Amino acid sequence: MQEKIIILDFGSQYTQLIARRVRELNVYCEIHPFNHFPNFDESVKGIILSGSPYSVRQEDAPQIDFKTLGAGYPLLGVCYGAQYIAQHSGGEVMPSSTREYGRANIRSIDSDNPLLKNIQIGSQVWMSHGDTITKIPDSFEIIASTDSVKVAAYQVKGTQTYCIQFHPEVTHSTDGKQLLENFLVDICGCSQDWTPDSFIETTIANLREKIRHDKVVLGLSGGVDSSVAAVLLHQAIGKNLYCIFVDNGLLRKDEFQSVLDSYQHMGLNVRGIDAKERFLSALVGIKDPELKRKAIGRVFIEVFDDAAHEVQDVKWLGQGTIYPDVIESVSVKGPSATIKSHHNVGGLPDFMKLKVVEPLNTLFKDEVRRVGKALGLDDALLGRHPFPGPGLAIRILDDITPEKVAILQEADAIYINNLKESGWYDKVWQAGAIFLPVQSVGVMGDERTYEHVICLRAVSSVDGMTADWSHLPYELLGKISNEIINNVKGINRVVYDISSKPPATIEWE
Repeated sequence: MQEKIIILDFGSQYTQLIARRVRELNVYCEIHPFNHFPNFDESVKGIILSGSPYSVRQEDAPQIDFKTLGAGYPLLGVCYGAQYIAQHSGGEVMPSSTREYGRANIRSIDSDNPLLKNIQIGSQVWMSHGDTITKIPDSFEIIASTDSVKVAAYQVKGTQTYCIQFHPEVTHSTDGKQLLENFLVDICGCSQDWTPDSFIETTIANLREKIRHDKVVLGLSGGVDSSVAAVLLHQAIGKNLYCIFVDNGLLRKDEFQSVLDSYQHMGLNVRGIDAKERFLSALVGIKDPELKRKAIGRVFIEVFDDAAHEVQDVKWLGQGTIYPDVIESVSVKGPSATIKSHHNVGGLPDFMKLKVVEPLNTLFKDEVRRVGKALGLDDALLGRHPFPGPGLAIRILDDITPEKVAILQEADAIYINNLKESGWYDKVWQAGAIFLPVQSVGVMGDERTYEHVICLRAVSSVDGMTADWSHLPYELLGKISNEIINNVKGINRVVYDISSKPPATIEWE
């Protein structure tokens, strides 16, 4: 049984980062809302309580029975978790005189405490809180302090409950990884055996047990997630996997045939379906991005269902859902506000009557790439930038026409080819061109023009949850702009997006 750490989420922006840091230490973990407990069985080695945007002093602050949890498992409270345990154990939490946000340094430390092994005085930590623990019960022992925060870390005496006021998961906490490893290995006793190879071995065995001799259909997109999911399923059930790759007319230039060729070289049983006209007809006159997504989703299901019915006795639908898709569909206060519909989350129409299998729904994107590498997938495929499920439809901020799609495909191809030739493609997380719903005046030769605008977007990120705009060289941007304006009829202006996520999103729609 795979050992694991449970992270109980109180709504912190850093919760997923805690999970990523734990997994980087080869320990499997799961995030669960504080009010939706998982089953605690013998595989659970410890529990981490996350931070929160709430104050423990608010009436509607999240509540949890930490004493029962701490009696059964090692417990690490981070920020809100630390304040909550102190407040509800007879201590006192008060508003800070000034908001404590940013770098601080540890000025006193109990170096004999197992949580703080190999962490020195002066170690930098990252604070992000509006309240401060001003008093702790006699049964608590302070194990670290900074100049302005006396109770920077404490242990409940005689227990394996440890709490810290700072965030070890962010890179600004220079010894944060060491602290987490101390908790996971020395305190929880984790064996650090969760690796890509172990994931592959376990997943293939589980897929064989679950699916047995049933048939599975899987929609390939050309991206990393669906490709890795397909190879895992193929290794588990072989010829009983039927892959379908649909050309919705909204892919990148020449992508349908090139991706189809690459899949066939991988030994997958793949059928390509040209459905361009069906999708573009369904999008006529639609400008609203959410309506575009719904129209594309509806037609995809219709096309996919038609193709699936040509395979006799299919029982399962395979999907490339990954962990952030799952997490973002749940929140600590009920369903999250819809930023955009996700093509992999939300169930299937009743008429499809298929069970869903998602081999990657516990992995982050970079973990999917590591698994793909261990499976032997080509680096060019594993290094492909994420591409939205609705394709170029949500990079055309207007109604969709074949002419606009063709313009965007040409501009995007020039952009991506230049990134590859310059060596920048592998330095950015995601890049793409966006067709803006505006026209601007220009001059070409001796003539006045009134044509469309292309925006270039490139971001750096680790998992897509947050992102910063990529600082592409001016010379490269200038070269790309000139090539697009000179070679793509209908474009006379190119701009570059320098927005980060948050507050913007990576895609514009």
